[in-house]
Amino acid sequence: MHLIYTPVYMYYLLLALKARAFVFFSAANPGIDLGGFWGESKMDILNKIPKEWIPKSLFVPKSTSLTTALNQLNQMGISFPIIAKPDVGERGFLVEKIHSQNELKEYRDAYPMNLVLQEFISEPEEVSILYYRYPGKENGKITSVTLKKFLTVTGNGHSTVRELIEAYPRARLQLSVLEEGKASIMQKVLEPGEELQLVPIGNHSRGTTFLNGNAHIDQELLNLFDRISHQLDGIYFGRFDIKCRSMAELKAGKNFYILEINGVKSEPTHIYQPGFSIWEAYKILFRQWRTIYEISMANHLLGVPFPGVIETIKRMRDISRYKKSIIG
Repeated sequence: MHLIYTPVYMYYLLLALKARAFVFFSAANPGIDLGGFWGESKMDILNKIPKEWIPKSLFVPKSTSLTTALNQLNQMGISFPIIAKPDVGERGFLVEKIHSQNELKEYRDAYPMNLVLQEFISEPEEVSILYYRYPGKENGKITSVTLKKFLTVTGNGHSTVRELIEAYPRARLQLSVLEEGKASIMQKVLEPGEELQLVPIGNHSRGTTFLNGNAHIDQELLNLFDRISHQLDGIYFGRFDIKCRSMAELKAGKNFYILEINGVKSEPTHIYQPGFSIWEAYKILFRQWRTIYEISMANHLLGVPFPGVIETIKRMRDISRYKKSIIG
């Protein structure tokens, strides 16, 4: 990934020189730590979003007992299954679907950290939408819509689940993880045409296929995100990870939930559509970083400061050490 991103890193350095600030991007989203580039709190961002647009979510500090956490879930009306995720993390890091109290205990014992626990949203569609708006402007722009196809195998009436996984290159890459979490079904034989979703997390690193959904960008969708954006203090650029009943209902502002908002580190994930041109992807990424630069400089002129380099490096190093301490 770092090799492929080398041209983008070089372009970023040119923009940093032009801004005379190595961490200029932090000003793009003054309402998020470092603009959402590294180490931001998921719960802090969720707290900025009107509650009717997010799943019921509970922040659980590392020091909180399991009993207390379970009582709080019960008081909020959150029942299993739930989604557990680190308060600080990215790219699906340690995000899991938890089905019971015992599973939650095992998860907390394995990963002692500050958690966000969310109700599991069963709406069938998951999409990512990248939106930005310049400070002081009424309207913004959507540059990326990604449709997510979860990792699934389809039965043929004679192959076991394990054999189906081994025959599917994308699933085969996940085999070692799937053997741990789904050992009980590996020898099951699916009926012809029967589908089995292997992973409930819509992340590229977990086998989900990202598809280009930019054909869905229209004025109705943009109107919704303009409305959302004006209620998010200090957030001008980000990718919204959303569950919805359908794209039509999302555009109508119905039956959708914002799972997360990612800041300036967000990728326009439609570029991971199989067969997408890498040269077109570079053009999109360069354009995106130019937009981040312009928003950052506009906010800087309005008084938003740029953090120092030493302070930022220390922050990034601390977060890296924190993550390594969790996974051993």
